[in-house]
Amino acid sequence: MGGGHGLAVTLSSLRPLTDEITAIVTVADNGGSSGRLRSEFNSLPPGDLRMALAALCGDDAWGRGWAEIMQYRFSGAGTMGGHALGNLLLAALWDKGEDPVRGLDKVGELLKVVGRVLPMALEPLDIEGTFLTPSGMEIVQGQVEVATALGELQMLRLIPEQPRSTPEALETIFSADFLTFGPGSWFSSVMPHFLLREQARAIEMTSAKKIFILNLAESSSGNEFAGASATEHLELVLAHLPALTIDYAVADPAVISAENSRGKLTELENLIQKCGGELIIENLTTSPGSLHHDPEKLTTVFRHIFSLA
Repeated sequence: MGGGHGLAVTLSSLRPLTDEITAIVTVADNGGSSGRLRSEFNSLPPGDLRMALAALCGDDAWGRGWAEIMQYRFSGAGTMGGHALGNLLLAALWDKGEDPVRGLDKVGELLKVVGRVLPMALEPLDIEGTFLTPSGMEIVQGQVEVATALGELQMLRLIPEQPRSTPEALETIFSADFLTFGPGSWFSSVMPHFLLREQARAIEMTSAKKIFILNLAESSSGNEFAGASATEHLELVLAHLPALTIDYAVADPAVISAENSRGKLTELENLIQKCGGELIIENLTTSPGSLHHDPEKLTTVFRHIFSLA
Protein backbone atom coordinates (compact mmCIF):
# COMPACT_ATOMS: atom_id res chain seq x y z
CA MET A 1 0.00 0.00 0.00
CA GLY A 2 1.26 3.44 -0.90
CA GLY A 3 1.66 5.66 -3.91
CA GLY A 4 4.13 7.24 -6.26
CA HIS A 5 7.79 6.31 -6.53
CA GLY A 6 7.92 4.72 -3.06
CA LEU A 7 5.27 2.14 -3.90
CA ALA A 8 6.92 1.44 -7.26
CA VAL A 9 10.20 0.62 -5.48
CA THR A 10 8.43 -1.76 -3.08
CA LEU A 11 6.67 -3.52 -5.98
CA SER A 12 9.94 -3.85 -7.91
CA SER A 13 11.57 -5.43 -4.86
CA LEU A 14 8.74 -7.92 -4.28
CA ARG A 15 8.27 -9.24 -7.79
CA PRO A 16 11.41 -11.47 -7.79
CA LEU A 17 9.94 -13.26 -4.75
CA THR A 18 6.31 -13.84 -5.71
CA ASP A 19 3.79 -13.35 -8.49
CA GLU A 20 0.96 -12.94 -5.97
CA ILE A 21 1.21 -9.18 -5.53
CA THR A 22 -1.61 -6.65 -5.30
CA ALA A 23 -0.80 -2.95 -5.25
CA ILE A 24 -3.42 -0.82 -3.48
CA VAL A 25 -2.79 2.74 -4.59
CA THR A 26 -3.80 6.14 -3.23
CA VAL A 27 -6.12 8.18 -5.46
CA ALA A 28 -5.62 11.72 -4.16
CA ASP A 29 -2.98 13.03 -6.59
CA ASN A 30 -3.87 16.50 -7.83
CA GLY A 31 -0.63 17.56 -9.50
CA GLY A 32 0.85 17.41 -12.98
CA SER A 33 -0.73 15.26 -15.69
CA SER A 34 -2.87 13.36 -13.17
CA GLY A 35 -4.28 16.55 -11.72
CA ARG A 36 -5.13 17.94 -15.16
CA LEU A 37 -6.91 14.76 -16.26
CA ARG A 38 -8.70 14.42 -12.94
CA SER A 39 -9.95 18.00 -13.19
CA GLU A 40 -11.10 17.68 -16.81
CA PHE A 41 -12.78 14.27 -16.58
CA ASN A 42 -13.60 14.01 -12.85
CA SER A 43 -11.84 10.64 -12.91
CA LEU A 44 -9.39 8.86 -10.67
CA PRO A 45 -5.90 10.40 -10.97
CA PRO A 46 -4.05 7.84 -13.11
CA GLY A 47 -0.38 8.65 -12.40
CA ASP A 48 0.35 6.55 -9.31
CA LEU A 49 -1.70 3.68 -10.74
CA ARG A 50 0.29 3.87 -13.99
CA MET A 51 3.58 3.74 -12.09
CA ALA A 52 2.46 0.65 -10.18
CA LEU A 53 1.44 -1.08 -13.42
CA ALA A 54 4.82 -0.28 -14.98
CA ALA A 55 6.65 -1.61 -11.90
CA LEU A 56 4.82 -4.94 -12.26
CA CYS A 57 5.16 -5.28 -16.06
CA GLY A 58 6.03 -8.63 -17.60
CA ASP A 59 9.74 -9.44 -17.48
CA ASP A 60 10.14 -9.83 -21.24
CA ALA A 61 10.59 -7.58 -24.26
CA TRP A 62 6.82 -7.13 -24.65
CA GLY A 63 6.15 -6.19 -21.01
CA ARG A 64 9.19 -3.95 -20.62
CA GLY A 65 8.54 -2.30 -23.99
CA TRP A 66 4.95 -1.43 -23.14
CA ALA A 67 5.95 -0.25 -19.67
CA GLU A 68 8.45 2.14 -21.27
CA ILE A 69 5.75 3.44 -23.62
CA MET A 70 3.30 3.85 -20.72
CA GLN A 71 5.87 5.96 -18.88
CA TYR A 72 6.62 8.15 -21.91
CA ARG A 73 5.83 11.79 -21.20
CA PHE A 74 5.06 14.22 -24.05
CA SER A 75 7.40 17.21 -24.36
CA GLY A 76 6.58 20.77 -25.27
CA ALA A 77 4.42 23.49 -23.76
CA GLY A 78 1.23 22.68 -25.66
CA THR A 79 -1.93 20.90 -24.53
CA MET A 80 -0.22 17.50 -24.57
CA GLY A 81 2.96 18.68 -22.86
CA GLY A 82 3.68 16.84 -19.61
CA HIS A 83 1.08 14.11 -20.08
CA ALA A 84 2.28 10.53 -19.66
CA LEU A 85 0.92 8.22 -22.36
CA GLY A 86 -0.20 5.69 -19.74
CA ASN A 87 -2.23 8.39 -17.99
CA LEU A 88 -4.03 9.15 -21.26
CA LEU A 89 -4.71 5.47 -21.91
CA LEU A 90 -6.28 4.96 -18.49
CA ALA A 91 -8.25 8.21 -18.78
CA ALA A 92 -9.56 7.11 -22.19
CA LEU A 93 -10.76 3.75 -20.87
CA TRP A 94 -12.51 5.39 -17.94
CA ASP A 95 -13.99 8.18 -20.10
CA LYS A 96 -15.59 5.63 -22.43
CA GLY A 97 -17.34 4.12 -19.42
CA GLU A 98 -14.98 1.31 -18.43
CA ASP A 99 -15.22 0.33 -14.77
CA PRO A 100 -12.10 1.74 -13.03
CA VAL A 101 -10.89 -1.67 -11.85
CA ARG A 102 -11.65 -3.35 -15.18
CA GLY A 103 -9.78 -0.56 -16.99
CA LEU A 104 -6.72 -1.18 -14.83
CA ASP A 105 -7.00 -4.92 -15.44
CA LYS A 106 -7.12 -4.32 -19.21
CA VAL A 107 -3.93 -2.25 -19.12
CA GLY A 108 -2.43 -4.89 -16.84
CA GLU A 109 -3.17 -7.53 -19.48
CA LEU A 110 -1.46 -5.35 -22.10
CA LEU A 111 1.68 -5.08 -19.92
CA LYS A 112 1.44 -8.73 -18.81
CA VAL A 113 1.75 -7.51 -15.22
CA VAL A 114 2.75 -9.76 -12.35
CA GLY A 115 -0.12 -9.47 -9.89
CA ARG A 116 -2.76 -6.72 -9.92
CA VAL A 117 -3.13 -2.98 -9.37
CA LEU A 118 -6.18 -1.58 -7.56
CA PRO A 119 -7.26 1.93 -6.56
CA MET A 120 -7.76 2.53 -2.85
CA ALA A 121 -11.20 4.02 -3.51
CA LEU A 122 -13.53 4.25 -6.50
CA GLU A 123 -13.70 8.05 -6.50
CA PRO A 124 -10.98 10.71 -6.53
CA LEU A 125 -10.09 11.93 -3.04
CA ASP A 126 -8.53 15.02 -1.57
CA ILE A 127 -6.26 15.23 1.48
CA GLU A 128 -6.58 18.10 3.92
CA GLY A 129 -3.89 18.83 6.48
CA THR A 130 -3.82 21.29 9.35
CA PHE A 131 -0.28 22.49 10.14
CA LEU A 132 1.08 24.61 12.98
CA THR A 133 3.43 27.17 11.44
CA PRO A 134 5.30 30.15 12.91
CA SER A 135 2.44 32.35 11.68
CA GLY A 136 -0.28 30.16 13.19
CA MET A 137 -2.53 27.34 12.04
CA GLU A 138 -2.63 26.75 8.31
CA ILE A 139 -5.06 24.43 6.50
CA VAL A 140 -3.87 23.08 3.16
CA GLN A 141 -5.84 20.90 0.77
CA GLY A 142 -4.52 18.63 -1.97
CA GLN A 143 -1.90 15.90 -2.12
CA VAL A 144 0.78 18.15 -3.59
CA GLU A 145 0.07 20.91 -1.07
CA VAL A 146 0.09 18.53 1.92
CA ALA A 147 3.23 16.75 0.70
CA THR A 148 5.15 20.03 0.44
CA ALA A 149 3.71 21.85 3.46
CA LEU A 150 6.12 22.88 6.21
CA GLY A 151 5.12 22.98 9.85
CA GLU A 152 3.94 20.57 12.52
CA LEU A 153 1.03 18.42 11.37
CA GLN A 154 -1.97 18.70 13.69
CA MET A 155 -4.66 16.87 11.75
CA LEU A 156 -5.08 14.96 8.51
CA ARG A 157 -8.33 13.96 6.84
CA LEU A 158 -9.79 12.77 3.56
CA ILE A 159 -12.39 14.65 1.53
CA PRO A 160 -15.04 13.30 1.22
CA GLU A 161 -14.75 11.91 4.75
CA GLN A 162 -16.40 8.54 4.08
CA PRO A 163 -15.58 7.50 0.53
CA ARG A 164 -16.30 3.98 -0.63
CA SER A 165 -13.36 1.58 -0.50
CA THR A 166 -12.70 -0.61 -3.52
CA PRO A 167 -14.33 -3.99 -2.70
CA GLU A 168 -11.53 -5.93 -4.39
CA ALA A 169 -8.98 -4.10 -2.23
CA LEU A 170 -10.82 -5.06 0.97
CA GLU A 171 -10.99 -8.69 -0.15
CA THR A 172 -7.27 -8.66 -0.87
CA ILE A 173 -6.42 -7.24 2.56
CA PHE A 174 -8.34 -10.01 4.33
CA SER A 175 -6.81 -12.78 2.19
CA ALA A 176 -3.21 -11.49 2.20
CA ASP A 177 -0.28 -13.12 3.99
CA PHE A 178 1.61 -9.82 4.25
CA LEU A 179 0.78 -6.13 3.97
CA THR A 180 3.50 -3.58 3.25
CA PHE A 181 3.32 0.18 3.89
CA GLY A 182 5.73 2.77 2.52
CA PRO A 183 8.15 4.17 1.75
CA GLY A 184 6.99 7.48 0.34
CA SER A 185 5.65 10.86 1.29
CA TRP A 186 4.14 9.75 4.60
CA PHE A 187 1.34 12.30 4.87
CA SER A 188 0.12 12.10 1.28
CA SER A 189 0.95 8.55 0.10
CA VAL A 190 1.00 6.32 3.21
CA MET A 191 -1.41 7.87 5.70
CA PRO A 192 -4.44 7.96 3.35
CA HIS A 193 -4.62 4.16 3.68
CA PHE A 194 -5.26 4.60 7.41
CA LEU A 195 -7.72 7.47 6.91
CA LEU A 196 -10.11 5.50 4.70
CA ARG A 197 -12.34 4.01 7.38
CA GLU A 198 -13.45 0.75 5.73
CA GLN A 199 -9.91 -0.02 4.65
CA ALA A 200 -8.44 0.97 8.02
CA ARG A 201 -10.77 -1.48 9.79
CA ALA A 202 -9.74 -4.21 7.36
CA ILE A 203 -6.04 -3.48 8.00
CA GLU A 204 -6.65 -3.65 11.73
CA MET A 205 -8.68 -6.89 11.58
CA THR A 206 -6.76 -8.94 9.01
CA SER A 207 -4.44 -11.71 10.13
CA ALA A 208 -1.84 -10.64 7.55
CA LYS A 209 1.57 -9.70 8.91
CA LYS A 210 2.30 -6.00 8.54
CA ILE A 211 5.61 -4.61 7.31
CA PHE A 212 6.47 -0.90 7.50
CA ILE A 213 9.33 0.37 5.32
CA LEU A 214 10.45 3.58 7.00
CA ASN A 215 11.60 6.56 4.96
CA LEU A 216 15.32 7.15 4.62
CA ALA A 217 15.39 10.74 5.87
CA GLU A 218 13.23 13.68 6.85
CA SER A 219 14.79 16.14 4.46
CA SER A 220 13.40 17.34 1.15
CA SER A 221 13.20 14.79 -1.66
CA GLY A 222 12.36 16.14 -5.10
CA ASN A 223 9.27 18.33 -4.72
CA GLU A 224 8.03 16.61 -1.58
CA PHE A 225 8.90 17.24 2.04
CA ALA A 226 9.30 13.96 3.92
CA GLY A 227 8.45 15.66 7.21
CA ALA A 228 8.77 14.47 10.81
CA SER A 229 10.78 11.55 12.18
CA ALA A 230 10.26 7.80 11.86
CA THR A 231 8.90 7.74 15.41
CA GLU A 232 6.43 10.51 14.66
CA HIS A 233 5.34 8.79 11.45
CA LEU A 234 4.43 5.62 13.36
CA GLU A 235 2.79 7.65 16.13
CA LEU A 236 0.59 9.28 13.51
CA VAL A 237 -0.50 5.87 12.20
CA LEU A 238 -1.29 4.64 15.72
CA ALA A 239 -3.23 7.81 16.52
CA HIS A 240 -5.71 6.64 13.89
CA LEU A 241 -5.45 2.90 14.59
CA PRO A 242 -4.44 2.44 18.26
CA ALA A 243 -4.90 -1.35 18.19
CA LEU A 244 -2.81 -1.87 15.05
CA THR A 245 -0.14 -4.57 15.19
CA ILE A 246 3.19 -4.03 13.49
CA ASP A 247 5.14 -7.20 12.79
CA TYR A 248 8.22 -5.68 11.17
CA ALA A 249 9.56 -2.14 10.75
CA VAL A 250 12.48 -1.87 8.32
CA ALA A 251 14.93 1.02 8.69
CA ASP A 252 18.24 2.09 7.18
CA PRO A 253 21.12 2.74 9.65
CA ALA A 254 20.95 6.46 8.76
CA VAL A 255 17.38 6.56 10.08
CA ILE A 256 18.53 4.94 13.32
CA SER A 257 21.36 7.47 13.65
CA ALA A 258 18.93 10.32 13.09
CA GLU A 259 16.52 8.98 15.71
CA ASN A 260 19.39 8.42 18.15
CA SER A 261 20.69 11.96 17.68
CA ARG A 262 17.35 13.42 18.77
CA GLY A 263 16.92 10.94 21.62
CA LYS A 264 14.09 9.07 19.95
CA LEU A 265 15.70 5.72 19.15
CA THR A 266 14.53 4.05 22.37
CA GLU A 267 11.11 5.60 21.79
CA LEU A 268 10.99 4.11 18.28
CA GLU A 269 12.06 0.67 19.47
CA ASN A 270 9.56 0.73 22.34
CA LEU A 271 6.79 1.81 19.99
CA ILE A 272 7.44 -1.08 17.60
CA GLN A 273 7.74 -3.58 20.46
CA LYS A 274 4.51 -2.28 21.98
CA CYS A 275 2.80 -3.13 18.69
CA GLY A 276 4.28 -6.64 18.86
CA GLY A 277 6.88 -6.00 16.19
CA GLU A 278 10.57 -6.27 15.42
CA LEU A 279 12.86 -3.51 14.17
CA ILE A 280 15.06 -4.65 11.27
CA ILE A 281 18.05 -2.45 10.49
CA GLU A 282 19.66 -2.91 7.07
CA ASN A 283 21.48 -0.75 4.54
CA LEU A 284 18.74 0.16 2.05
CA THR A 285 20.04 3.15 0.08
CA THR A 286 21.05 3.12 -3.58
CA SER A 287 24.24 4.97 -2.55
CA PRO A 288 25.59 6.69 0.59
CA GLY A 289 23.47 9.71 1.43
CA SER A 290 20.80 8.83 -1.14
CA LEU A 291 17.11 9.37 -0.33
CA HIS A 292 16.06 6.45 -2.55
CA HIS A 293 15.63 2.82 -1.52
CA ASP A 294 17.52 0.18 -3.48
CA PRO A 295 15.02 -2.43 -4.78
CA GLU A 296 17.58 -5.26 -4.68
CA LYS A 297 18.45 -4.52 -1.05
CA LEU A 298 14.76 -4.45 -0.18
CA THR A 299 14.32 -7.79 -1.94
CA THR A 300 16.93 -9.30 0.40
CA VAL A 301 15.10 -7.92 3.45
CA PHE A 302 11.72 -9.21 2.23
CA ARG A 303 13.23 -12.63 1.54
CA HIS A 304 14.50 -12.75 5.12
CA ILE A 305 11.13 -11.71 6.55
CA PHE A 306 9.23 -14.25 4.46
CA SER A 307 11.59 -16.99 5.64
CA LEU A 308 10.60 -16.23 9.24
CA ALA A 309 6.89 -16.76 8.59
